[in-house]
Amino acid sequence: MAKPEPDQIVHDFEAPATGDQTVRLSDFRGSHNVVIYFYPKDNTPGCTTEGQDFRDLYEQFQAHDTIIFGVSRDGLKAHENFRAKHEFPFHLISDKDESVCALFDVIKLKKLYGKEYLGIDRSTFLIDKQGRLRREWRGVKVKGHAREVLDAVKAL
Repeated sequence: MAKPEPDQIVHDFEAPATGDQTVRLSDFRGSHNVVIYFYPKDNTPGCTTEGQDFRDLYEQFQAHDTIIFGVSRDGLKAHENFRAKHEFPFHLISDKDESVCALFDVIKLKKLYGKEYLGIDRSTFLIDKQGRLRREWRGVKVKGHAREVLDAVKAL
């Protein structure tokens, strides 16, 4: 399946999330914009900061009819703990089978201490109420990112 292109409808997906939910992208068509941010791992410094930044701006996202989902390959138990510890008001999607990651083409070859491995490239996608991809950010640097996404939502 080809990754979503700007102004194109994003393929629907279904995935388990915190709060004993199943998230279906199509459930939000016609009612909400959707921000999906992919991050490598729960409870790591950059991922924690990114989640906290989205948390701190959450009410402003809501004021613009926008729902946020964080996605990583961690399991639901780890997600529930991460979400509770940092009081995230949004849900986290568990993508253990990497199907959502594949849809958005965020699994990349990475290097750490000279070893290569496949991991999530920190990325964010803004999908409008009609289900169209409006913006994408790849290779995200955490500082200021959530604010930049909020500014893009306000510009819709």
